[in-house]
Amino acid sequence: MARRALHRTPIQHGTRVRGRVLARLAKLLAATVVVIAVSGGSVAAIATWELASKVGHGTHLLHLAGSKNLTEIPDVSAIAGGVNLLLAGTDTRTGQGGAYSTKTELAGSSGAGNNDVTMLLHIAENHQSMSVISFPRDLMVAVPTCPNAAGGTTPSTRRAMLNTTLERGGLPCVVLTIEKLTGLQIPFAAEISFDGVIAMSNAVGGVTVCLATPVNDLYTTPPLHLAAGQQTLLGEEALSFVRSRHGVGDGSDLGRISNQQVFMSALARKVENGSVLSNPFLLYPLANAAVTNMVLSDTLTNPTTLVQIALALKNTGLANMVFLQYPTVADPNDPNRVIPLGTAAKAVNAALVADRPLQLSGLPGRAAGLAPGVATPTPVAASPTAAAKPGASAKPGSSAAPGSQASVPVTPDTTGNVVLPSTVTGQTADEQTCTHGFNGK
Repeated sequence: MARRALHRTPIQHGTRVRGRVLARLAKLLAATVVVIAVSGGSVAAIATWELASKVGHGTHLLHLAGSKNLTEIPDVSAIAGGVNLLLAGTDTRTGQGGAYSTKTELAGSSGAGNNDVTMLLHIAENHQSMSVISFPRDLMVAVPTCPNAAGGTTPSTRRAMLNTTLERGGLPCVVLTIEKLTGLQIPFAAEISFDGVIAMSNAVGGVTVCLATPVNDLYTTPPLHLAAGQQTLLGEEALSFVRSRHGVGDGSDLGRISNQQVFMSALARKVENGSVLSNPFLLYPLANAAVTNMVLSDTLTNPTTLVQIALALKNTGLANMVFLQYPTVADPNDPNRVIPLGTAAKAVNAALVADRPLQLSGLPGRAAGLAPGVATPTPVAASPTAAAKPGASAKPGSSAAPGSQASVPVTPDTTGNVVLPSTVTGQTADEQTCTHGFNGK
């Protein structure tokens, strides 16, 4: 299906739920640490270990049998095999200071907060493709038994909003829930708060995004008033942009996800195209901003692991980096909630478990469209030698989790890619997209 340049859709659900966001793409954290670690001599080594001293002990993902903190320092090379890394963005006001320290703000969310952003980074086993799947905060899911802060467990439930899982059982509970939903095993995880988004946007000198129409949102802190055109976003303004729901698309959380993908793809292009990677004075502040504002699983607290993950991405290329929204449909029991969209969700799960590169055929999303005059890039074929066979099931020791979708057959095209149904929205990192302001309908 041809990708259209502009896209708008009416509100269907989720417009009454006030949102708070955002998490950051693991590519940026990992890529910057890589360059610091391998770009030369003792200065790089000192910088890397200074970052390591700020990471802390990390959160243990208890459900991973035999997992442990990686304390040995292996040779720096790309991590073997694929990577599944979960990113959770908390909306907590605790410890954020400034405008978020008011009584009203703290009443809205404090403590662990909600994971209003949940993203899964999947790097293929052959390192030729990468995908970032955004899961809507309003997605109704089955939540397994989760550990809690008191040392006990929180009982499972057949139906709960995804964004409640962080408060239910911390980062491990978010991981367990996404594993149950997708069928993947996820050994790496990170959590980021508002401060981290501000610090990282400042560290790269701002992110330039395209706005097809003005974006105005009085519900963010600070309020947004952005004119149409190219806008470079820094600090709190960048945070407000990625948090904005009322100001973009149809005012729904699904519109906000596509707006975040506009921002993330622009950020990925800035890092990949050299303005960041070639400048050591930007690299260290970016890596520093990431590790000092994140809670990492203990499988990530060794800086060499971050380096190895980043090296897996060094030759992937922007055209093979896919951002997509997990496919959903309005919940028949509540129009302000969503549930997985049967066939499309199973197709995404099966392709991920089979470790196939993903190819989009749908539109960018509710709040985004391809920039005028920009042609849709031709997907770059991944190496067929390292891909799974058509219809393959997960093998022992693979990334599939118990009860997964591994037995669902997937049918790749001649390039080895799995072409997803047009109901799956998103974009690749090299697609130039623009955000549409709230259409008022």
